[in-house]
Amino acid sequence: MKITVDWDRCKSNGVCVAMAREVFRLNGEELDILQTEPPEDLREKVMRAVKRCPTQAISVEG
Repeated sequence: MKITVDWDRCKSNGVCVAMAREVFRLNGEELDILQTEPPEDLREKVMRAVKRCPTQAISVEG
């Protein structure tokens, strides 16, 4: 699985961080992706973050 963020849409509101802290982090007012290709055991958390992103800025391939 590979995570992609549409940086034009992302507002760094932190919803994804709350869903998957192992993958996303807020660095001040900027979003960081800690793992662009997280392990399969994090899929459920990542998919929750994708679904709950208010701007639909996160997508997953694979």
